[in-house]
Amino acid sequence: MEKLMQTYVRHVVEQLYGATVLDKQIQIQITNKDFEGDYTLVVFPLLRVSGKTPESTAIEIGEKLKSLYKEIESYAVVKGFLNIKFTSEFWIQRFNAAAENINFEFSCESRKKLMIEYSSPNTNKPLHLGHIRNNLLGYAVANILEAAGNNVVKVNLVNDRGVHICKSMLAWQKFGNGETPESSGKKGDHFVGEYYVRYDREYKKQISELIAGGIYEDEAKHCAPIQLEVQEMLRKWEAKDPEIIALWEKMNSWVYAGFDKTYNDLGVSFDKIYYESQTYLSGKNLVIEGLEKGIFFKKEDGSVWVDLTADGLDQKLLLRKDETSVYMTQDLGTAQQRIDEYNIDCMIYVVGNEQNYHFQALKLILKKLGFAWADSIYHLSYGMVELPEGKMKSREGIVVDADDLIELMISTAREMSKELGKLDDLNSVEADNVCRMIGLGALKYFILKVDPKKTMLFDPNESIDFNGNTGPFIQYTYARINSVLRKADEQQIKIPQKSACTKISEKEISVIKLINMFPETLALAAREFSPAIMANYAYDMAKEFNQFYHEYQILREENEELKIFRLMLSKKVAIIIKKSMKLLGIDVPDRM
Repeated sequence: MEKLMQTYVRHVVEQLYGATVLDKQIQIQITNKDFEGDYTLVVFPLLRVSGKTPESTAIEIGEKLKSLYKEIESYAVVKGFLNIKFTSEFWIQRFNAAAENINFEFSCESRKKLMIEYSSPNTNKPLHLGHIRNNLLGYAVANILEAAGNNVVKVNLVNDRGVHICKSMLAWQKFGNGETPESSGKKGDHFVGEYYVRYDREYKKQISELIAGGIYEDEAKHCAPIQLEVQEMLRKWEAKDPEIIALWEKMNSWVYAGFDKTYNDLGVSFDKIYYESQTYLSGKNLVIEGLEKGIFFKKEDGSVWVDLTADGLDQKLLLRKDETSVYMTQDLGTAQQRIDEYNIDCMIYVVGNEQNYHFQALKLILKKLGFAWADSIYHLSYGMVELPEGKMKSREGIVVDADDLIELMISTAREMSKELGKLDDLNSVEADNVCRMIGLGALKYFILKVDPKKTMLFDPNESIDFNGNTGPFIQYTYARINSVLRKADEQQIKIPQKSACTKISEKEISVIKLINMFPETLALAAREFSPAIMANYAYDMAKEFNQFYHEYQILREENEELKIFRLMLSKKVAIIIKKSMKLLGIDVPDRM
């Protein structure tokens, strides 16, 4: 619609003022609901070519538009804004065009090859609520980018090595007594995570004992025996000590089995999984190469650094004094490996905003190494998920576990659905499937409807509500439409591809407007890497349809043409709701 309006206005301006204007000078927006009209032209950018007041310019353009285009019913001028109203016939034509494209496909003008990294867990603990936002955001952005016509590669980088992994390993080695996930009856990632917490508890205990013995706190943190042991374990791992490698492989295998179940329950997937243990060496080679070229420097203790102070940052560690690598080391190697493998146009990292500095530094370091593709890196920085009780702390075991949350959402959905009678007509299998859809839909939608850049507060009870801006409200709208369509089918009513109606209500026009906004909404969500745009569009569609549903008859409408039109409208809304929610990774039930 925006492009159509720009074409109309450009033509009119050329006729009235003999001037050619650029698209950026023709500013079109949806008319504010407080005023009559469909679309609004902001007149101020055109005053330079008209040489007249905003009101005079708006009136002249409005009159000319109305005289040239029969689909324009009326116009109104509000200061420097021209509100345009289209005829019912025009909107029916737009609807018929949309109805012909039953799947409402969207084609991208320039197809790009994009890689998006999300999840990126550590193999020392299970996934938690923060990981859930990361996974849902990454998976939804990938779906949206692909639907917008791009070639998308979804990847996961597993942080399976480093001092934090050695902490769980050392704790199990010291305190595990041969216990396994099988012998304990625990999920593998939960099992290993408990030893990560055990390490932290022992570490703090030793620090307290050292302080009590007269050692300053900072020194105690560095010389605690268990801390020295874990550093030695990391050194042995990088030296490929067979015993340490075997322990590492065994404990990681427990974690991977746990991760796979959680990913499956969340409904997210990846095209390729990278492992830090397989990429950090190429990163070390890049650091050594940069050191030899004088790009990096070595301190007296043997550690390797890069000086980014001239770029507004500070000095960044690349290799520790014992030559073990850090996160930046492996990120350098992984980035180069991905470019070599896929030759991608853009590499998108879905990582929390606490890592903003890290990705600024990563791009700068890659540029200093001479990689022109460093500018293709984009950090999709998102806000943290907080609880009413405050922030989560993995080392202390104060987290909302992903698996527990998934089960809580499904059980809460079951309780609320039973209470509201939404499972009454379903058998046990159907009820189980619907409760799972509602629970997961509530969780996913509640997280994805928030702008990624914003920190959010998660409230499970608020997310499962069959009214308001929630997943269950949208899911119920879809099920309600399906019920209407099933009844129409039972009455053997055929729903054609085009409507013969000539006059429809303002509420029906409002629904058609939203239907027509699907391609531009998808395009905007892709440009902004924001599933929130798609989520809130789905809610607006559901809300608008429900208002129409409560105000107008569908199957009981006596006018046959109008009845058929409303069934067509309902069917199209159902398709768009299902498609929009699918992009978010959310399923919608046919019945509830």
